[in-house]
Amino acid sequence: MCKNILIADDSEGIVDILSNYLRKEGFNPIPAYDGEEALEKYRNNKPVLILLDIMMPKKDGLEVLKEIRKESNIPIIMITARSGDEDIVMGLDYGADDYVTKPFSPKAVTARVKAVLRRISLTDEQKKDIIIFPQLEINIAEYEVKINGELVNLTKKEIEILWLLASNPNKVFSRDNLLNSIWGYDYCGDTRAVDTHMKRLRFKLRMQEQNLWDIKTVWGIGYKFEVNDGKRENCL
Repeated sequence: MCKNILIADDSEGIVDILSNYLRKEGFNPIPAYDGEEALEKYRNNKPVLILLDIMMPKKDGLEVLKEIRKESNIPIIMITARSGDEDIVMGLDYGADDYVTKPFSPKAVTARVKAVLRRISLTDEQKKDIIIFPQLEINIAEYEVKINGELVNLTKKEIEILWLLASNPNKVFSRDNLLNSIWGYDYCGDTRAVDTHMKRLRFKLRMQEQNLWDIKTVWGIGYKFEVNDGKRENCL
């Protein structure tokens, strides 16, 4: 199995430290020091995960993230020197799986990498079926969502959230439930990640003159996939 991890950061010191820790865990670190080099090495080395700094020369991390998300759902952990909401929310908005803020513990970053890859592995083993509701089809095996037969461009996390909610129609999930189920108990972020992904998911799934199902906010608690008749059209 390929264990390439792309580390994209313009600080050689950070790249060297993270590379040393990842090698000890059996990974093969691939360094990149600017955004253009990151894109080139991503395409040439087929990493299983990317550690991506936001502040880089030539292309910043958000530009790189947007480019990669046009062609792949590879796990991406953003690295930011700023702990402000804007960078973090924007990274999650563009499809990042997780984020860490500088300064950080290399050991903690390595643990985060292993946790993300572990969740990916478990998801692959559990890919089994297709859920169909009126005008909506969710294929978790192919990571595809269709509305009226047309593919909807969703990120991996958005599909996983939709799959979890639609698998349990009319059941209310708290933000903590969703955080633990989708991101994992070892996720170090907070419930803003849930709200950000839910906002994007709803925007992408918006349908006119459609009241057969919807993602509803249960104020003070969380979210649910609401179905008028309370059941699926079909489940394969």
